[in-house]
This record gives sequence, structure tokens and C-alpha cells, in this order.
Amino acid sequence: MAQINKPSEYFNTKLYTGNGSTQSISGVGHQPDLVWIKHRNSGTLWNHSVHDSVRGSTKYIASNTTDSEVTDANSVTSFDNDGFSIGNFVKINESGTNFVSWNWKANGAGVSNTDGSITSTVSVNTTSGFSIVSYTGTGATATIGHGLGVTPAMFIVKSRSSAGTAWMTWSKHFSSATDTFLRLNTTASVQTISNFWGTSAPNSTTFGVGAGGYDNNVSGATTIAYCFAEKKSFSKFGKYTGNGNANGPFIYTGFKPAFVIIKVYSGNTGGWDMYDNKRVTVNPNNVFLQANDAGAESTGDSVDFLSNGFKIRSTSGNQNGSGNLHIYMAFAENPLVGTNGVPATAR
Repeated sequence: MAQINKPSEYFNTKLYTGNGSTQSISGVGHQPDLVWIKHRNSGTLWNHSVHDSVRGSTKYIASNTTDSEVTDANSVTSFDNDGFSIGNFVKINESGTNFVSWNWKANGAGVSNTDGSITSTVSVNTTSGFSIVSYTGTGATATIGHGLGVTPAMFIVKSRSSAGTAWMTWSKHFSSATDTFLRLNTTASVQTISNFWGTSAPNSTTFGVGAGGYDNNVSGATTIAYCFAEKKSFSKFGKYTGNGNANGPFIYTGFKPAFVIIKVYSGNTGGWDMYDNKRVTVNPNNVFLQANDAGAESTGDSVDFLSNGFKIRSTSGNQNGSGNLHIYMAFAENPLVGTNGVPATAR
């Protein structure tokens, strides 16, 4: 497996301040295909705003709600060579408000994929293990091509056109590959419905959806999925068990993290805590947002970003309750050691 020496060519966090007009956000390091934006300040509580190149830049969905997709011509107006441009849409460009954007590279608007029983549109970057998949639900058991070429480690699915549907999340660490799920927009722990993800586990070409009109397969509903595979020196999708101690678990990723999301899935309920290397640049990294919440940044639960992984420094049930099970997704700032032999350094 080839090693990614410069992760910012595939994922990067970019901070900016709103101007209430129009502006171009540069310095991302690549032309993004998924841009996830959140305001940071206290005050007006703006929802998360998730945009991608398959749906089109001006269309957004909020990770903390069950709302359907909305189009606003003044939101993200384009994906550019080194970032993206925005209009005067207040939720992502309120004057004087600080924003964070998390940016992934796929492969443009996507192409037709017939690997599954439902034809999908797929924008995929096999180097970084990321694909954006659009499909229309049938309400019947089906499979959908994801384009990764390897079995995904995690994917997140949201109906675009059916209001009241949750963000359904699958992880390779769940006890059942076909029955178990989390909701990205809630604090709920893991749940089980027989054959929710169809009748066979995800594989190197497809993932499944079940019958019954579930949120991942509403009949006639256009649906988007973000699919991730692990890639050496770039991404890791793991799990850990809490120890209830401020000297919490160390999680080895094999790289210096740029972005980490943590979710307790068994033993407690709790939000999807989001940390990055740009909002806090020293340890402990104690400022987080939550994918399931419209609130501004919070402080308290903290992690250390290290040269080869991250360490939990909280005793909360949300991140480190004794015996609680957690999943995480992590993306790299630097590989532990690049192919040039240069090692990553800790903070």
C-alpha cells in the first residue's frame, strides 16, 4: 500500500472569518469535493453546513438535523483549485464570526457506477480512501457501488429529499455488519434493526441497504453517502475502551492527527466530539465542536495530539467512562515517518 507523504493534499482544516459579503477561502492545499463548515463563536447558533461536488456546491445539509437538502445560491458558490468560494449566506459567512471548514478531496462531480443493484453516482479518490456516493432509494433490499476498491471502514448516509431522516452511520467495529448503526445527528448509543444494512456485509465494491423504508433507503428519496477506507499514514477508523482515568487510553494511528471525531457507542450516550489541529495548536487539545449539535465551541473534554496517535485526557462518560466503548475517525497531519525518512514531531 502506497504511503501518503503529504496528507493536506487530500484532507485539511481551514479557518476563516466571515465578512458578510463574498470571499474566496484559499490555502486548503487541494480542490475539495466535501466541505463541512461550522461556526465557532457563541451567539447565534448556526447549524453545520455540509457541501459536496456530487450534489453541487450550493446544496447543503446539516449534520445536526434531520432536515432535507437546501439550495442557496449564496452559500458555497464554487470549489476552487486551493479552496472554495462563498457568498453572503449568513450561516457560513456571518460578518465577524469565526468559522472552521474541514475539507476532503474526492474526484469531482462523479460518474455512474453499476456495481450494485441500485445505480449510483460516485466521486472517488482511491489513494486517500474516500468516496462520495449518490443514489435513489427503492425501499427494498439492495446494494450500492461505492467505488473504493476495498471494503470501507466507515460510511455515513443521509437522505437528501426526505425530511425527518437521520444521518445513518456504519462502522466496521459494530457487532453486526448488517444490523447495527449510529445516528450522526444524535447522542444515542448504538442501535440494532435486523438487516438494516441489507443481507450481506459491505465488501470491496458495494454496501447494502435493507427493506422497510428505513432512513438509508426511503423509496424514491435521493440519498448521499460519504464512504471511508483506512489508508496507511492518512486515515484510521478504530475503537477503544474507556478506563475512567485522566490518564486515558492512548490510541495508535501511525500518524500525527489533523482531525479526530470521537463517539461513545456503548455504555453511555454522548455527542460526536470533533477536534482538529488548527483551532488548538498545543496540548491539551481541549476545544471541540459536536457534529450532532448547533452550539459553538466547548471546552472541557480534552485529548493530546501526538506524533503517532492521540491520548484521551478526560474522565467523562462521553469520552472515557470506565468500560464504555467508543469509535473514532482520524485523519493525518503528517505520517509518523515519511518515505523521505523524516519523522513527525509531537506538539
